[in-house]
Amino acid sequence: MIKRLQKRYALSQQGAKDLVKGCLACVLQNLSFMFPVGLLYFLVADLMNGGVPSEKLIFYIIGCAVCIGLILLTTYIQYNATYFATYTESGVRRITLAERLRKIPLSFFGKKDIADLTSTIMADCTFLEQSFSHFIPELAGSIISTILISIGLLVFDWRMALAALWVLPVAFAIVGFSAKVQERLNQKAMDVKMACADGIQECIETVRDLKANNAEQEYLKGLEKKIRAVEHRSILNEFGLAAFVVSASLILKLGIATVALVGSVLLIRGSLDVLTFFMFLLVVSRLYDPLQGALQNLAAVISTRTNIARMNEILDHPIQQGDTRLSNKGYDIVFDHVGFAYNTGETVLKDVSFTAKQGEVTALVGPSGGGKTTVSRLAARFWDVSRGKITVGGMDISKVDPEALLSLFSIVFQDVTLFDNTILENIRIGNKDATDEQVLAAARLANVDEFAEKLPGGWNTHIGENGCELSGGERQRISIARAFLKNAPIILLDEATASLDVENETLIQTAISRLIADKTVLVIAHRMRTVAGADKIVVLSEGTVAEEGAPEKLMKKNGLYARMVKLQTKSQNWKLA
Repeated sequence: MIKRLQKRYALSQQGAKDLVKGCLACVLQNLSFMFPVGLLYFLVADLMNGGVPSEKLIFYIIGCAVCIGLILLTTYIQYNATYFATYTESGVRRITLAERLRKIPLSFFGKKDIADLTSTIMADCTFLEQSFSHFIPELAGSIISTILISIGLLVFDWRMALAALWVLPVAFAIVGFSAKVQERLNQKAMDVKMACADGIQECIETVRDLKANNAEQEYLKGLEKKIRAVEHRSILNEFGLAAFVVSASLILKLGIATVALVGSVLLIRGSLDVLTFFMFLLVVSRLYDPLQGALQNLAAVISTRTNIARMNEILDHPIQQGDTRLSNKGYDIVFDHVGFAYNTGETVLKDVSFTAKQGEVTALVGPSGGGKTTVSRLAARFWDVSRGKITVGGMDISKVDPEALLSLFSIVFQDVTLFDNTILENIRIGNKDATDEQVLAAARLANVDEFAEKLPGGWNTHIGENGCELSGGERQRISIARAFLKNAPIILLDEATASLDVENETLIQTAISRLIADKTVLVIAHRMRTVAGADKIVVLSEGTVAEEGAPEKLMKKNGLYARMVKLQTKSQNWKLA
């Protein structure tokens, strides 16, 4: 049962156990509210028989104290078993999702956007937090306690019990029938919410371009439509929920009427005493009260399926695993008939084979869409190959834990990611255990000191969100400093100087030349002059190796590489008419 609960509600093992405890606590709380009804039954019986005997007075006083004590005790147990446990589980759920995302291949993120994943971790978890603290335990508790009370009523008087209980299966059937309708409504609501969130995020990220093109008003009109769609869908959701829940609640109200009607008929016939009739009216009025809340909770529980499905999509996705021990002998990177396709079925690499040797610079060049970036990502096992094999020092990387494998790589991306922290701490990402002296040494190798020491706070200057206070060249130098600090034997350079001015490019080229000494270097470049000094050129075109060799050899061959060099040389002489 615990395993089923884990799967159904995206819970940890402890969370599933706590859910069971919470449901049982709600059962005890609901049953405790029936004790005053029993005590009142005996009190009315004594009053109808001429008054409360003096010797029973102490019984009723103690009974009242016991009832109050039981209610307080069960409420305390229920509160601890639901609320406290739920908030603990909510934290575990968020951490579990984050850990899972950390181990999922990057191919998963290609079909997801940040708004969707953020919504799953934050909004969905918050909704489930509310469900597991307010809805699910109370629903389960109401159902179980109602069944137990119903058994007691059937034993006491089956005729009156049937009059009271016939409404229950009908009411629950109405809400249960609404499950499919609510799932469709919830899915449509979730779709429009995600579209709206994407629109808002896109607006914030592209506000500069919108202003530059005087497109703010037109874009905001489209965004307003998305917001209105969310409002409209929310109204439809509430109406769809209310239609079924209100109908079920009305059915429950009929139960009181049927108890009164059947009880009156039986009283007239003399087959039912007044006291029993009174007792059933008391029990029924108390029985239906939590059930009305349970019906609303049932509808809420049904609506959680959409949120849980989004979480299970993450939790059920295969993760990258492997041996944490490295067995490589050297740092040669070998691609052996590698093929790769994205989840969409789009084939990126068909049959790629080449070797990037230790101590050499291997440059990947070719037309856009040829697979250069994909090759570098596969080498670091950001994605797994569809066929073929990639080895590092003879070690099959598909059998190595990605985090262990990445200890061998220093990667400098074209798009640098920085954090809203100091320059020192941003560089320390390369080696969290590095001392300040080691960080500063790496920074100077990357020429970071040229601008860092001029800032108001020096090395301890906060650089803003994603380094917004710095220029592109300054951000790139911090990225290179990280690579220096990590000091890994394999260097991946992905268009590290593509968008820089001449001055910054020169500084960064100088820093890179220091970085790559005596290491296995894989460079991706569009500018042919940046790879002219490479030991080996691998030209990728349409997912295959079109040609490879030393730059001089490829120029003499007069193939694709030579053509690209000539075109770029020609373009450099281009000028305005």
